[in-house]
Amino acid sequence: MSDEVKTEEREAEERRLEVEMVERREAALAHVVQFGDPVLKSKASPVTSFGPELRSEVERMFAIMRDGLGIGLAATQLGALRRLLVFQAGPESEPTALINPEVEYLSDEQAVAEEGCLSLPRVTMDVERPLYARFRGRDVEGAPIVIEAAGLEARVLQHELDHLDGVLILDRTPREQRKAALRALREGGSYSPSSEEEIDEEGELREPRTDA
Repeated sequence: MSDEVKTEEREAEERRLEVEMVERREAALAHVVQFGDPVLKSKASPVTSFGPELRSEVERMFAIMRDGLGIGLAATQLGALRRLLVFQAGPESEPTALINPEVEYLSDEQAVAEEGCLSLPRVTMDVERPLYARFRGRDVEGAPIVIEAAGLEARVLQHELDHLDGVLILDRTPREQRKAALRALREGGSYSPSSEEEIDEEGELREPRTDA
């Protein structure tokens, strides 16, 4: 087989996989509550029952997060007002569930980063958050756990915990960005901050964009 034929076959396989990935993402996002649904502004209630039903719910959330190409997902984003979130802050990390999460500590040191959200399609906004945080809650079996998080992981956990309290990144971004993002959401367009530099004009520490 010639190198040219091999290249064509490889390119065809890459196109097939890309189409498959897009289809999986669209199917996953069909389960995610979108901006405008009042559930996104509602506060979730504590989980009181641990067992097979909860484990199934967590596995479903893992699958939707993975296929939706997200790095975090809160139960409220699926229309369930339960204090449950899942996250996977990097490809080498294990997907993790945190039930009835609470913040134990937030650092004074903060960073600004662009954040996206599976419930706010095609928009990203600058959000300032503490760089380091500690959370406690329960695992899927109901055992107490504590998570010490930094950087991206700390940001994702704060983002998802906000969802459980009815708070969106729209509520945490600068006013002008909020107005522009709301306009894009209403019109079905897209929006992202113009600056992609690690250090912005005011010298604030910036991190890479995240989607959760």
